[in-house]
Amino acid sequence: MSSAPPLETFPNPRPGRDFEIAIACPEFTSMCPKTGLPDFGTITIRYVPDAACLELKALKYYLLAFRNQGIFYEAATNRILDDLVAACQPRRMTVVGDFTARGGITTKVTVEYVKA
Repeated sequence: MSSAPPLETFPNPRPGRDFEIAIACPEFTSMCPKTGLPDFGTITIRYVPDAACLELKALKYYLLAFRNQGIFYEAATNRILDDLVAACQPRRMTVVGDFTARGGITTKVTVEYVKA
């Protein structure tokens, strides 16, 4: 995804307080790298910001860039976490990829980051 739109942030309005931000993206789409068929799912992001919060319009365009990417669920979910952590350096973050059934099988991938 070399041409992914940049993720943007804005200053945390309450950096001295722990609070959780939950973002649901129920229209996530990527492409199966084996079949070329579309994959659909919900990406849920939960994080405690440190100095910066994610800007939602930029996040939307970032996630849309996966639409034509041939990528496995596990790789997509991990890449999203890595990119979001790099962008906003949260205190902690969890990303869940909950993908719709394909062939009678559902997949849910959960990845986590905790600032050391």
